[in-house]
This record gives sequence, C-alpha cells and structure tokens, in this order.
Amino acid sequence: MQIEKNAVAGTLESSDAMVTVEPAENGIELDISSSVMNQYGRQIRATVLETLERLDVTSGKVTVVDKGALDCTLKARVECAVFRSCDKSAAGIPWGGVIR
Repeated sequence: MQIEKNAVAGTLESSDAMVTVEPAENGIELDISSSVMNQYGRQIRATVLETLERLDVTSGKVTVVDKGALDCTLKARVECAVFRSCDKSAAGIPWGGVIR
C-alpha cells in the first residue's frame, strides 16, 4: 500500500495517539513523541513499524504523538491513517483483518 496524501487519525486525549502520515520517497521516516517515551519508546516504535510492514507500506513520513495509548490503539490509528491516505472507502476495508 502506498501513502498517497496527508492523513490523520486519532486525538491528543489521554490514552490515545495522533498519527499523521505523509508521502515520502526514501523509506519510512518515523517521528515519535510520547509522554511515556522513556518507558515504552522502543515498544511504540516496534508496534508502528510492524503495523506499517503488515500494510505493505514501504515509504512515507509517519508522525506519532502518543499520550499513553495501548498497542491496539496505536495499531488502529496507524491503520486508519494509512487507509485514509489512500482514499479507501469504509465498505472495502478489512478493518482489523490485516493487523494481527
């Protein structure tokens, strides 16, 4: 899947994350800021990269502003932002089916 335009998913509320995706040409550029970066930064990074890999996203700029979101929330936000960037309709999306 290719990121075609800018898209956002999520909020800046507590226990959520805001994920922004933008087109890029040279692989994945990942920028993470989190209120729990010292404790969970590596896990957040791994979760986002794993989700992008399962969606077959090979290039794009991904910005994550985390406010203590669980892994399942991060996966959902990344998945939604990528689908929005590709103009996928809600009817044809395998929500949760791609991400295990």
